[in-house]
Order: sequence, then C-alpha cells, then structure tokens
Amino acid sequence: MTATAHSMQVIPVKRSGPVHWLRSYRAMLRWQLTDMRLLLPLTVMVQLLSGVGLVLGFGLLISDITESVALYLSTGAVVVTLVLVGVIMGPQLIAQQKSSGSYDFMWSLPVPRSSASAAWVTLNVFIALPAMLGALGAAIWRYDVTFEVSFMVAPAVGLTLLTGTLIGYAIAHAVPKPDITQLISQLLIFVIFGFSPISYPIENLPGWLATVNEYLPFYPMANVVRDSLTNGIVTEVGRSYVILGVWALGAAMVAGWVLRRRK
Repeated sequence: MTATAHSMQVIPVKRSGPVHWLRSYRAMLRWQLTDMRLLLPLTVMVQLLSGVGLVLGFGLLISDITESVALYLSTGAVVVTLVLVGVIMGPQLIAQQKSSGSYDFMWSLPVPRSSASAAWVTLNVFIALPAMLGALGAAIWRYDVTFEVSFMVAPAVGLTLLTGTLIGYAIAHAVPKPDITQLISQLLIFVIFGFSPISYPIENLPGWLATVNEYLPFYPMANVVRDSLTNGIVTEVGRSYVILGVWALGAAMVAGWVLRRRK
C-alpha cells in the first residue's frame, strides 16, 4: 500500500532556471505567432510597402536628389520603419489584444514575464526586418546609392528596434484603456514625422527643439543606424548609444513594474 501510494506521487515540474525560461519563451513565441496568424502577413506587407513607399516618395518631393542627400533620406526611411513597428504598431496590437480578451489570458499563463516580453520583441523583429531591407533595396534601385555597411549595423539596428519596442511596450501596458493607447500612438506618429530629425538634419530645428531631441530617443536612433550604413555623414555616435541604452532600460523597468503588479 505504501509502495503504491509512493508510486502515485506526482513529481513537481521545475518552474525556474534557464531551461524553463527558454521553454516558456518558445511557447510564448508560438502563442504570439498563432494569435496573429491572420494579421501577421498583412502587417509585414503593410510595413514593407510603407518603407519602400517612403523611399520612393522622397524622389517625388525633391526633384534633384544628390547621392549624399539620397543616403540621408534613405537611412532616415530605414529608421522610420524600425521606429513605427515598436513605438506605433506594437501598442496598437497590444490594445487589440486587450479589447479581444486574449491579453488577460496570456498574462495568466504560468510563464516568466520576461520570457513573454522577449517573445514580443522577437515578433517585432519579424515584422520590422523585411521593411528595413525593402527600404534599403528601394534606395539602391531608385537612387543608385551605395551603402557602406559596417560591423556596427547589428548593434545599431538591434538597439534601435529594442528601444522602440520597449517604449511602445511600456506605453501599451502602463495605459489601462486601449482607446487611450491608440490616441497616444497617433500622437507619436505626429511627433516622429513632424518634429523628430530622422530624415532631415537636426540643425533644421529651432535651438530649443534641437536640444530636446538630443535627449529623446528618435534622433539617437537615426544617428546610430545612419552611422552603421554610411561613412562620413555621422560622427561621434557614442552619446547616442548611451541615450538609447538609458531609454531602453527605463522602458523595461516601467513595463516590468506594471507587469509584476498583475496577479
């Protein structure tokens, strides 16, 4: 009798450590991909068309584009594609999850919050990279420019995408109402396109606004990505990397604090 009872004891599943974290990450990534199985291809296509269209649209706005100007505008378009995914589209997708009810279900699962967050960052990479490559290809085809890709392209693009995703992630989780999240994302579109020196030099802005942009994340994003794709257009990007690191850390702390408060 004792032996039978002993044999029926359930061995508890270990829910900590790197192996559990990796399993949770894979499970959450599959869940995210499954949840967006219909929307994901359309989202990737829209982002791709946006990146290509932005590059080609510059040629319609400016009749005589020199190679240096084409490089500046094209790298700006690349940065915009990376920023829009994390800062704009990410919060909108999370707002949709809140409205549909899948948001509460996902955060009730017994997985580390960090693994779910890492899966979300990976999903944004899947969406952003095709748009980035499409923008670069359109620039090469349309303006016959040559990009001088350095070994820093991976950390520059990675940090830009990570920072943008974490900023959008923090906004989406910290703001309780999906409607307000949507409004904030719309406001950020206005700020990014109108008052962030991504596709034009920061010297074009008034002095006070240029100073503000030096501490916001969007100008440093343009700086590091442009430096990794060109030669001589950007110098002294160390400060931009530091600012992006601070923004990424701050956004991660906000998102982590909000998610830890959820039961």
